[in-house]
Amino acid sequence: MSARNATCAIVGAGDFIGSAIAKKFAAEGYTVFVGRRTAEKLEPLKREIEAAGGRCEARALDARKEDEISAFLQAADAHAPLEVVIANPGANVNFPILETTERVFFKVWEMACKAGFLTGREAARIMLKHGKGSIFFTGATASLRGGSGYAAFASAKAGLRAVAQAMARELGPQNIHVAHLVIDAGVDTAFVRDRIAQARGAEAAANLPPDVLMEPASIANAYWALHQQSRDAWTFEMDLRPFGEKW
Repeated sequence: MSARNATCAIVGAGDFIGSAIAKKFAAEGYTVFVGRRTAEKLEPLKREIEAAGGRCEARALDARKEDEISAFLQAADAHAPLEVVIANPGANVNFPILETTERVFFKVWEMACKAGFLTGREAARIMLKHGKGSIFFTGATASLRGGSGYAAFASAKAGLRAVAQAMARELGPQNIHVAHLVIDAGVDTAFVRDRIAQARGAEAAANLPPDVLMEPASIANAYWALHQQSRDAWTFEMDLRPFGEKW
């Protein structure tokens, strides 16, 4: 890989989508700054990236806290110009409406909407000084519609989508590419396979046909493709799903 004088920051670098994005951008020469609540959980990702010849800085990060988001992105920009920021915190929970407490609703909003707003705003603050950049938000099926049991998650994700739209309209003319990605199907994770096993049995989960779940690496490739777009044909919203997914 050819090292670039640029950084890519991933807020919410979980074990699957976030980690896959970090590995992809590191493989393309970026120094990646990865943040999640528990720094120790980032060590395997950091080791893997560095073993492959990449550069990775791992930080503990509470994406709900303004000062921590600001410090995280400022640290990335101090290392090398901040060129790409991915807002990827997870908050997918299911509660029947009568069991959705005020606390649950607020906590989900903090993670799925407020954290994205803080990330996008602080990224823009830095990128406007550089005159360019990419800010990408991870959405979900719930960004577009509310399913049974997902009142908290869907309202937060819909709010994040609106934040992204507003930012894209404001920042696009200033050479900052803002995009929202709708992950409109299950991702191939242990969590998703456990849910399939609970619904359809362990044998069904163990013998899924090829490509019915999305590979995190395939999703990461979509983020990279967005970043490579020329500004005369920028995408704002990209929805991703396997070939056989009903929609």
